[in-house]
Amino acid sequence: MKLGIAGAGMIVKESLGVLKSLDIKLEGICATKHSEDKLKKLSKEYNIANYYTDFDEMLKNNEIDTVYVALPNILHYEFCKKALEAGKNVICEKPFTVKLRELEELFELAKEKKLILIEAITTLYLENFLEIKKLIKNGDIGDVKMICANFSQYSSRYENFKNGIISPSFDPKFAGGSLMDLNIYNIHFVCGIFGAPREIKYIPCIENNIDVSGVLVLSYRDKECVCIASKSSNCSTNMQIQGTKATISMSGPTNGCESFTVFENKNDIKEYNYNRYSHRMSKEFIEIEKIIDNKDYKKAEKMMINSLIVMEVIDRARESL
Repeated sequence: MKLGIAGAGMIVKESLGVLKSLDIKLEGICATKHSEDKLKKLSKEYNIANYYTDFDEMLKNNEIDTVYVALPNILHYEFCKKALEAGKNVICEKPFTVKLRELEELFELAKEKKLILIEAITTLYLENFLEIKKLIKNGDIGDVKMICANFSQYSSRYENFKNGIISPSFDPKFAGGSLMDLNIYNIHFVCGIFGAPREIKYIPCIENNIDVSGVLVLSYRDKECVCIASKSSNCSTNMQIQGTKATISMSGPTNGCESFTVFENKNDIKEYNYNRYSHRMSKEFIEIEKIIDNKDYKKAEKMMINSLIVMEVIDRARESL
């Protein structure tokens, strides 16, 4: 995989350290003209072959076979589409798009061009998540009755937001808010195991036209799920899946799945950690690189089905905003 990166924000800086350690070829990085000094610094620090202030120019680089889109949410559809039309595979940060129909269109375009289109969502690739999914599928915790996931993280930009200085993550014009920024990890976790819910209800806490926090209820035929997220408060983030035989409990947010504990009804308690890498993004990029290098369209389509389910949940939840 020979990568070109669209964006130079916090998530890009975090991912660059992981990409460098994985020895993925970094052929280009692109951002706006006013970020040129940052681009120069990042290119030097991470040995990126070229930097650009024009995305169309980066797409002309034939050394780049894959573009990683890590821009504000509202730009995902436009930049993914341009990259696909230029014949590049695409890795896109969460949330994939703002609307389900946008993702459906991109998926059709990728199939037409015989390209890989895949969401960068750490949760679904982590060994602990896959082990939890296996335990549930095998019936080890019995029939699941309740799921509760809470990803609340006080944002460093919240004080500025209250004072009228609005960053994209708090701006409705950029499709910001806690649902799109944090709760999406909870949604991916739940739908990645249980599939599409029958009913969806979102109860947001709105400040200045954006959901700074919110409670999402996903109802299944035989179980209920509550997904909580907040950018305006902190708590001990956690996830619990309650079954008739045992409960799986995980401390920490669903984007890291750092470890989990199984509490059996007979009071037998066991703690597990199957994750192999210290950084949550490592496994994700290792697996995505394999999918792209091997042209594994079947695995890419499997991951796309998950993304489409999540985008439908997002679509229906955003009706409450």
